[in-house]
Amino acid sequence: VWDSVEGALAGLCALLLCCSLPLAGCHQVTFFPATLTLPAGSSATFFCNISMENSSSEFRLNWYKKTNDSDPQKIAEIIRNAPEVKTEKYLLSNHTPIFKMEILNLHQNDSGSYYCGLITLYRSDKVAESNHSQLVVTAAPEMTNTTDKPNEEESSPPDHSKAILLGIMLLAGAVLLLFFGYITVTIRRAGMQKPPSGNTPVEKEKPTVVPTVDYGVLEFQRDSRSQLPPETYPADQTEYATIIFPQEKPVTPER
Repeated sequence: VWDSVEGALAGLCALLLCCSLPLAGCHQVTFFPATLTLPAGSSATFFCNISMENSSSEFRLNWYKKTNDSDPQKIAEIIRNAPEVKTEKYLLSNHTPIFKMEILNLHQNDSGSYYCGLITLYRSDKVAESNHSQLVVTAAPEMTNTTDKPNEEESSPPDHSKAILLGIMLLAGAVLLLFFGYITVTIRRAGMQKPPSGNTPVEKEKPTVVPTVDYGVLEFQRDSRSQLPPETYPADQTEYATIIFPQEKPVTPER
């Protein structure tokens, strides 16, 4: 469908150009568009139009490229009866009197001046060259580079998350060690300051020894050396004394 549309447009352009040739005195072969600016990696499409007078004769259409001031270089050709010519770099399609010429997979060194040349076999003026068109190939758009970045970013998060997880685990381990160390020190200090519990054996108090008191009567003998008359002796007197003996060995004196 696209080829048919392009062919119709090319035919219309050829008709207009052919009608204007006698008035303008232009060449019998035209090449358009005059200028193309495209990014690397895309395709450039030119059209070469020949007059209806020449289309009835046997001819060969050449395609040329010229860079700066260098000599023109023939890059492709197509004959009248060939529907299409395709190479690795160029594609020529025959829609007589319009020929579509494509440059595939553009590179920046494809920039330059392009034109076509018509060679007829049964005319005195065999060669008729078209006007020149300029092709400018720019660098590839940034979009091709940015499309690769998400893939790189998607592959990096696992490593990044692993590093973060490892850091969190190390930090948690350090916090746990500090916590257990604090608990251990606190327990030891509390154990040193705690009073002895009820289970601790307490030294038994010695029972209080209550002395046993035993009363006895002691009689003192009179001095036998004194020979005083009985009436001079004082009245009998009895004296009492208290002796305390330990409970273990109580001793009661005889009266």
